[in-house]
Amino acid sequence: MRIGGERRSDNVEDRRGIRVSRKAVGVGGGIGTILLVIAALYLGIDPRIFMSSGPAEEQVTEEASTGARSAEENRMADFASAVLASTEDVWGDLFRRGGQTYRPPKLVLFTDAVQSACGFAQAAVGPFYCPADQKLYIDLGFFKEMERRLQAGGDFAQAYVIAHEVGHHVQNLLGIMEKAQAARARAGEAESNRISVRMELQADCFAGVWAHGADKARGILEEGDVEEGMNAASAVGDDRMMRRGGGYVVPDSFTHGSSAQRVKWFRVGIESGDVNRCNTFSAGSL
Repeated sequence: MRIGGERRSDNVEDRRGIRVSRKAVGVGGGIGTILLVIAALYLGIDPRIFMSSGPAEEQVTEEASTGARSAEENRMADFASAVLASTEDVWGDLFRRGGQTYRPPKLVLFTDAVQSACGFAQAAVGPFYCPADQKLYIDLGFFKEMERRLQAGGDFAQAYVIAHEVGHHVQNLLGIMEKAQAARARAGEAESNRISVRMELQADCFAGVWAHGADKARGILEEGDVEEGMNAASAVGDDRMMRRGGGYVVPDSFTHGSSAQRVKWFRVGIESGDVNRCNTFSAGSL
């Protein structure tokens, strides 16, 4: 990606090195731990499923670390800031064209664990968006896990992760998230999962819309970048995740969409650059 000379965002909240802990996390061993490990490989919409808000008497403690940050970690933080700034520019322009004002989210960089308005989360939850405080949360170590465990490396694959979470923020601003969550609350498990899939696929499409707009305005894409994004989208498909975990593929339990679906909707966004093409809720076929 040609992003080195781009501006950096002022909306980055750097909590790296701050150690956060609870007296009781609320997610113990067994199935809870398994769910967290699986969640680490997803790009989720509702982290509260895996978080612990905990009883009122439980307290979160924070302790600053004296350890030095590596040059590689600082490079990734700078890159994330540049990508965030690019999403601000693209979505700001798109909202203005629609007669609206875009309110950019904050990006919180953390280490190991974090306290958000959606609850306490360990890094195993993976990157997430919290609608309650309109912030994105990322432990930069996730990018290394993408490359090591999912074979989904590359700078544009990392940018896709950030852009996907920003896509959830866009859904929140447009009122899509509220309607979908209300529908999920009324639905049975299978239907709730299907709504979740449509939410995730739309966020993938929005990530593609950002890439299209950023490249059109600033020429950020290099050869191989689109393929990196497609590979990342494919790597986190529900079917591949289930196979990787050694289990059966059960479509009714999908919450993010298959690899083919995620690639399809990311491609729709990046090729069209049209937000209206991302209406997964009205699509007859995903």
